[in-house]
Amino acid sequence: MPPTEAPIPGTTLFDGAQARKGYALNKMCYSFNQADNRAAFLADEDAYCTKYGLNEQQRAAIKARNVLQLIEAGGNAYYLAKFAGIFGLDMQDIGAQQTGMSKDEFKAKLMAARG
Repeated sequence: MPPTEAPIPGTTLFDGAQARKGYALNKMCYSFNQADNRAAFLADEDAYCTKYGLNEQQRAAIKARNVLQLIEAGGNAYYLAKFAGIFGLDMQDIGAQQTGMSKDEFKAKLMAARG
């Protein structure tokens, strides 16, 4: 059954279709819970992506280190945090990239919202 509400403009909703689309990408990112998998990825990204069956859209987003492209390719933010962690990035870095803000601007926005 199609959704009854219009999607949020500029937002990729993580629904069943996106989950299916991003299964390989999210499975790969989940593997980064293990240090030896992170090392294998860093040693040969292309071979690691091949091992998990990533498609061209997903591979391009991985190479670009672009969170929005990864989400469009079916990535789930929680699994993508595992990928970002390899490069010393945290959820605030991801949020900043998603909103087009600097990390400091994003953190200030979060603090202001707390009231």
